[in-house]
Amino acid sequence: MKFTNGYWLTRPEYEMLYARELHRVERRGNGLHVLATTSRTGGDRGALINASTLTVNLSAPMPNVIRVEVLHHAGAAKRGPTFPIHTSAVAPEFEEDGDGFSFSSGRLTARFSKGEWKLSFYGDGRLLTASGDKAMAHARNRETGKTYLSDSLYLGVGEWVYGLGERFTPYLRNGQTVDMWNADGGTASEQAYKNVPFYMTNRGYGVFVDDSGDVSFEVASEKVERVQFSTEGERLVYYVIYGPHPKEVLENYCRLTGMPALPPAWSFGLWLTTSFTTDYDEKTTSSFINGMAERDIPLHVFHFDCYWMRGLNWCDFEWDPATFPDPEGMLARYHEKGLRICVWINPYVAQESPLFEEGVRGGYFLKKSNGDVWQTDLWQAGMAVLDVTNPAAVKWYSGKLERLLDMGVDCFKTDFGERIPVRDIVYHDGSDPMRMHNYYSLLYNQMVFDLLRRRRGEGEAVLFARSGTAGSQRFPVHWGGDNSANYLSMAETLRAGLSMAHSGYGFWSHDISGFEQTAPADVYKRWLAFGLLSSHSRLHGSSSYRVPWLFDEEACDVARRFVKLKCRLMPYLYAAAVEAHEHGTPVMRPMMLEFPDDLTAQMCDRQYMLGGSLLVAPVFTESGDVDYYLPEGEWINLLDGRTVAGGRWVRERHGFMTLPLMVRPGSVIPMGAADSRTDYDFADGVTLHAFALADGQTATVRIPDLRGRTSATFQLTRDGDQLRVQTDAKKSWQVELHGMDGVRLAR
Repeated sequence: MKFTNGYWLTRPEYEMLYARELHRVERRGNGLHVLATTSRTGGDRGALINASTLTVNLSAPMPNVIRVEVLHHAGAAKRGPTFPIHTSAVAPEFEEDGDGFSFSSGRLTARFSKGEWKLSFYGDGRLLTASGDKAMAHARNRETGKTYLSDSLYLGVGEWVYGLGERFTPYLRNGQTVDMWNADGGTASEQAYKNVPFYMTNRGYGVFVDDSGDVSFEVASEKVERVQFSTEGERLVYYVIYGPHPKEVLENYCRLTGMPALPPAWSFGLWLTTSFTTDYDEKTTSSFINGMAERDIPLHVFHFDCYWMRGLNWCDFEWDPATFPDPEGMLARYHEKGLRICVWINPYVAQESPLFEEGVRGGYFLKKSNGDVWQTDLWQAGMAVLDVTNPAAVKWYSGKLERLLDMGVDCFKTDFGERIPVRDIVYHDGSDPMRMHNYYSLLYNQMVFDLLRRRRGEGEAVLFARSGTAGSQRFPVHWGGDNSANYLSMAETLRAGLSMAHSGYGFWSHDISGFEQTAPADVYKRWLAFGLLSSHSRLHGSSSYRVPWLFDEEACDVARRFVKLKCRLMPYLYAAAVEAHEHGTPVMRPMMLEFPDDLTAQMCDRQYMLGGSLLVAPVFTESGDVDYYLPEGEWINLLDGRTVAGGRWVRERHGFMTLPLMVRPGSVIPMGAADSRTDYDFADGVTLHAFALADGQTATVRIPDLRGRTSATFQLTRDGDQLRVQTDAKKSWQVELHGMDGVRLAR
């Protein structure tokens, strides 16, 4: 939201009160209470009459994090919901000297200057950012009477801003206006399904605005030297989060808002769906499943999209008897083939659904202020929206899902959750409809995830969710929404995934080959490699089936190659998943998370790190030409063994069976013995592929079990012309050496 007209003028509709002068500082318990006047008093006590102030309260919720609360009129009601915040014990430090006052949490310090208003943040003594002249402000719109609080933090020269949820716009946020408002806008717009009011920069810190409403960010846009954030009301709360390493920034953010759960290993396999508006019955779905098996393409999860239920009845949670007369028998037959089953749901109930009257009688739907159930014809005729703040409604809805679990369903695609009304809406718990608009997605997915965790057990719950906000990373996995079947959309899909990774989402997926339209065979095959080198992999579309043989026979070869590769990579991938679960480092990582000091890596948006050791550069051209950047060192392509010198951009041409899948120098990649499943004993028969270990280097590899616990540990040390291995492994294993000619293995 823009309040100014250029640097000098205020927009005529706004009245602005800026923090101008530090007036008073007091210690209150473990916090700091600061009073700023909005005019310069010059020490004149009479100037305090008829004056306005801004109150700033600092506290330390955990080490290296400082909470900033800004108040204008403190009596304004605190309208929920608010994000759950996880705190840990910390003893902040206070200091006063001749120039100002300091408040420290761990290695992060906030400092107020005496006199002219300035709030600065230091990490390990290094200036990170500051709120200075014409930054912290209260605004009133003269036309509407609405009030806002805002602050703006300085950016340094060469400082890049990342994150703010799932964004399909350019990867670097600088120059963008970003509003936190979940919308079903597709992937080719500035709208997003998952808005997260958290950003991080390449200077070792991040900022989380603790407001579930429509927070507006001006990222080096209104004021090109600053990031400004504003929210409606009389109160603004934000957290400054220090690293200094970007992984540490993400870890501290996730510890504050919630770590991602660890998805089950089977969910990392290939998901195949019926697609959206296609015609299908059990004969159709069985032909897909059998066709994959006949072509030796491993398949792990089968998903039934919307039309497993009758049209106009979404959701009634009843299998359409015309197409699926024996759902229990069908699911049992598919389980015998080793498949897991997913079905599509959303939080809406159409008027034609038998559940509509149940919901009305029980008071389970969102209501208008006059007591009527809120309804719309958008999406489903006469549909109502589940009130997820009503415990009885949650129990009722969850009970319908339990019947499906009893039938043999294993997980749910929790679609939608963005089209949540805000005008004339009354929630059961009195929540503010504006602040519930985004927050609804968190409660919706939590409701389903908690049910799965309760029924299937810890470590077995997984969703395929579209909507989200801050904290939604706790309920994986999320996918990138309705993309299109072309290379441009493939690239914007990757940009959104990188942005989600900067926003705390450890696991991420997308519709392979695009949702809208049907891709030409070349796009399908290029996207297969990208999709199967993502944390989760799904073949899904709108109006056509997405089985590979409908594109061409080579597509079957590509699918087979990359599904089997992913299965063999599971010891490596699941270890990365455990890292995401325990530390918040995403499985699919922007380059800057692994190479924060590499200026080129800070800007890369067409490649990513898969775990800490594999660089993936998807091919976005029909010709197979691809440009990608390698940081310093000798990198080796995992697929063909070629060595490529780093510290430069590389241009190559690839067929459909290859792409740049580069191993970081000095890495050890564990590969499993199974190439048809993703849930197996990763330690049994594992092969450790050691790549260009330097003399004297030690690499440690931990092999997880299916619960994420370490089942075997290997230490590989290069000592001249020998590679020594120490291990506690109880199962068979072997080592293969790459890029180390003349080196002998010594166990």
